[in-house]
Amino acid sequence: MNGYEDSRLTLQRDGFVVLRQFLSPPELQELADLLDTYIRTTVPGLPDSSAFYHDRQRPETLKQMQHFQQAPTLTNYPLRPQWMEMATGLLGESAVSMGPEWFNKPPGVEHPTPPHQDNFYFKLSPPQVITAWLALDPTDEANGCLRYVPGSHQLGLRPHAATQVLGFSQGITDYRSDDADCEVAVALQPGDLAVHHGETIHLADANHSATRQRRAFAMVYRGVSAQLDGEAKQQHQDEVNRQHAGFGLQPRDA
Repeated sequence: MNGYEDSRLTLQRDGFVVLRQFLSPPELQELADLLDTYIRTTVPGLPDSSAFYHDRQRPETLKQMQHFQQAPTLTNYPLRPQWMEMATGLLGESAVSMGPEWFNKPPGVEHPTPPHQDNFYFKLSPPQVITAWLALDPTDEANGCLRYVPGSHQLGLRPHAATQVLGFSQGITDYRSDDADCEVAVALQPGDLAVHHGETIHLADANHSATRQRRAFAMVYRGVSAQLDGEAKQQHQDEVNRQHAGFGLQPRDA
């Protein structure tokens, strides 16, 4: 389907696939400029639950952004034809954008990402959902690249419980050494795209580098066959709200 058949088969087998140089340098620069402008002009006025910092008094520790309603160009970015074609090709059916997020691991900040499965948050059935993670910086094991457990998407959801990592409210509770032994570290260059299934276990180490950022722009797409379990989603959102309150965060609608 539209040139993505081999990549779709890899995604079905392994639970993730890497599309090298998905964006050209000019395309990547356009997105980087949009994000830089948003961070400079809009983020300082956002509620805490839309822009997460390690230390709110240090702007350079911005670690995650979501809810880009104030920036329609970013909100609508996943709808561009190049991206919708990719999502449709990898899902094997018409795709629906669930919106973008921005992630960072600032240099020298201890911030591992716990093992988790995205569909524990999404609550979609069947789990026809993918996350497309676009590298904005070179990422490797030194600065906290993505790590996947191949084939884990074929085994269903694992138990999750609350974590103390802001932005990743739930993590797998029974993650074992045999899981860790199977991890594959995925190094990326700017413009490379890592796409994973919604039930693929993934994680990332802290950024141990002294000066390097590890920024990414991620977009989530579901297939039209995937239906939301509204009750389960609301229960999850209630848990997230409680966790945010525990961190002392200002709610998004405040």
